[in-house]
Amino acid sequence: MEGLFTQMVKSMTGFASDRGEISIDTEHYTFQWELRAVNGRGLDLRLRLPDGIEGLEAALRARLNGAIARGSVTLALRLQRTDSAAALQIDSAALEAALALVAQAETRAAESGLQLAPMTAGDLLALRGVMDTGTDPADSAPLVAALIARLDPLLAAFDEARQREGAALRRVLEGQIAEVARLTAEARALAELRRGDQADALRAALARLGEVAPSVDPGRLEQELALIAVRSDLTEELDRLAAHCAAARAHLDSGAPVGRKLDFLMQEFNREANTLCAKSQHAPLTRIGLDLKTVIDQMREQVQNLE
Repeated sequence: MEGLFTQMVKSMTGFASDRGEISIDTEHYTFQWELRAVNGRGLDLRLRLPDGIEGLEAALRARLNGAIARGSVTLALRLQRTDSAAALQIDSAALEAALALVAQAETRAAESGLQLAPMTAGDLLALRGVMDTGTDPADSAPLVAALIARLDPLLAAFDEARQREGAALRRVLEGQIAEVARLTAEARALAELRRGDQADALRAALARLGEVAPSVDPGRLEQELALIAVRSDLTEELDRLAAHCAAARAHLDSGAPVGRKLDFLMQEFNREANTLCAKSQHAPLTRIGLDLKTVIDQMREQVQNLE
């Protein structure tokens, strides 16, 4: 199986099914797998398997844990024995227990003044354990091994489905990263233009303060105005936004599951956009900051779908 699961951007959402036949000595079975997954914070495996096949669940969990990194995953198996020895039979003990429970329920209902609908033979036979379908072999090890061996095509189809959706998500994310980079470059150009306007405004403010309060130390005023200029400087925020864009592209190219890393990076993107809006004091820059927040939020929604 080495090389079956190529490392690339994958969605957590996927579906695959497979069916076939298995023969073990004189025993013959038909099987049908269904494997589906949706978004999840970690890896949550849920298995729906036939009763009585010892060791199957543990083997499947080990196999899935090695193949899937993240998502809420459900694997269902339908197994039917088809050889002549597998004729449907009623489990007499299970039927007697079911009849006793039905009678007890009807008695309790009557005591409470409730009238239950009559139970049909089909209803009884549908109860768990009443019908013996012949899928419980004396030695389950050969059957478990055969089923695990037939799991590979299912996992390959499932992985391919998640890769297809992951490739589509990657294209969306690459476009959004490019938009963040474009807005960052636009903000940097505006910040340079604002720098000259801001210097003129600070010098004018300094002159007015000197007229109103001639006794104030001009050196101290210059220091305060310089601090204001430093606090409103956006160089660090814009540099970090550019670095985050580079990091996001590197994660997409890393060949490893990237959902958690990109999810954390979205928080960093959003922090810089918030700071830009708070420090801009300039309508065009504030508009760019708001546009950045919109794109970053859209990115975050897409990232939630990645493995």
